[in-house]
Amino acid sequence: MKPAIAKLLCILLLHSIFISCKKENAGLNADGSSTKPDIDIIETLPPIQVAVHYNVTANCAGFYRALPARYDSTTKHYPLLIFLHGAGEMGNGTTDLPKVLKNAVPNLINKKKFPPSFTAGGKHFSFIVLSPQVKSWTTPEDVRAMIKYAITKLRVDTTRIYVTGLSLGGNTTWNFASKYGEMAAAVAPICASNTATVSNTKAIASKNIPVWTFHNEDDPAAPVQKTKDFVRLINSYNPNPKARMTLWPTGGHDAWTKATNPSYKENGMNVYEWMLQYHK
Repeated sequence: MKPAIAKLLCILLLHSIFISCKKENAGLNADGSSTKPDIDIIETLPPIQVAVHYNVTANCAGFYRALPARYDSTTKHYPLLIFLHGAGEMGNGTTDLPKVLKNAVPNLINKKKFPPSFTAGGKHFSFIVLSPQVKSWTTPEDVRAMIKYAITKLRVDTTRIYVTGLSLGGNTTWNFASKYGEMAAAVAPICASNTATVSNTKAIASKNIPVWTFHNEDDPAAPVQKTKDFVRLINSYNPNPKARMTLWPTGGHDAWTKATNPSYKENGMNVYEWMLQYHK
């Protein structure tokens, strides 16, 4: 073999070895450990929630944004949870925005009681949570715009988008599922009062949107029969999965405290873990 050819083959061999080693070490940290932050990171600190003043729609001029504590240390894409407040928390999106912290998910996050991480299917997930404030009745278009904003501005796993809301927000959760349900992997309406119709329930069922809805039997503001009708009509179309509901005998209009409590579980799952088992 000629010396020039032998030298070329030697260079190619060394280059191949170098590339192979580089690939093998691609997941190593600076200290040589094998942890891959973008894949294996498990959040242990509470999410960080801040007020954002931004005109999402004409009806929504602000929202709370909660990100996993180490969001800025990764390039991961995270599940998105949209929380919709009740009528008592409506406001201008600026000076009124703290009203949104009164109940359920944003309240839990504000009090550091929202878990940093959830487990579903043997994997760990942390949510991006957006809690918009509306000036008037929330519309499906408000929710759609909030989701589009999130996808544009944040690292959202678009296969794992979830919507939940209480009272007025529960109504909008049903309406959103009916109109734009293909955007969501699962929905959880709480103590809603809107009326189930052939049109809106068939639309939800036809998209096979996973539904878990909550209500108290003694609710004086939103009759529990409204929720029962939604579930009965949706399930009459044999969706996969079937819509499910949890009814408590007492508690008045406040079904959200129990429904969004991470400690409340059925079949070993709280509502967040239940959501995460579904994806697009």
